[in-house]
Amino acid sequence: MTVDLAATPVRDLNQALHAPEPEQRWRVRNPRGAHAIACGLTRPLSVEIDGHVGYYCAGMNQHAAVTVNGNAGVGVAENMMSGTVRIRGNTSQSAGATAHGGLLVIEGDAAARCGISMKGVDIVVGGDVGHMSAFMGQAGRLVVCGDAGDALGDSLYEARLYVKGAVKSLGADCVEKPMRDEHLTELAGLLKAAEFDEDPAAFRRYGSARRLYHFKIDNAY
Repeated sequence: MTVDLAATPVRDLNQALHAPEPEQRWRVRNPRGAHAIACGLTRPLSVEIDGHVGYYCAGMNQHAAVTVNGNAGVGVAENMMSGTVRIRGNTSQSAGATAHGGLLVIEGDAAARCGISMKGVDIVVGGDVGHMSAFMGQAGRLVVCGDAGDALGDSLYEARLYVKGAVKSLGADCVEKPMRDEHLTELAGLLKAAEFDEDPAAFRRYGSARRLYHFKIDNAY
């Protein structure tokens, strides 16, 4: 099923994707930066979007495979639960924010706060990420094949971070940790799932120092 958003409103496309028995494969043309395309999908559909998308594309995704052949605006794959979202270009801020599961692949760069408050999603970025990525990351894995900006992993909980390039600075309670065999195996699986040809041994691992977990009376004054 092919839908041309130059002639069809986004609302009509989304309603068709949520029909009781929708077509299984979709191609969307001329998105022209429209917002909230392919949101809240709950079936194992395949949706390929040819062009750039605006805010919140593929938000709340469950089971579907959404591919954007272009760039994505703020909050792509926000609060996704499962399935796969692949962006073949760059993304704006808060990619994968609060996402609970699934796989988000960004082939280009991601702006600030990539993976903010992530709760179980796997995010693999082919390029760089901006400042405060994985801020308050609670669970899941963030893989960065390029560089990371300021305050990586600030106030991190139990999300695991892997970065190949330089990290400008680490946020509060985020520290570098040893790369053991189990982490190399885990990272190799994530890179394979994202279809990236990278050497896991070239990455460094970061996680929570867990100092913020415990109340200290000195912090009360």
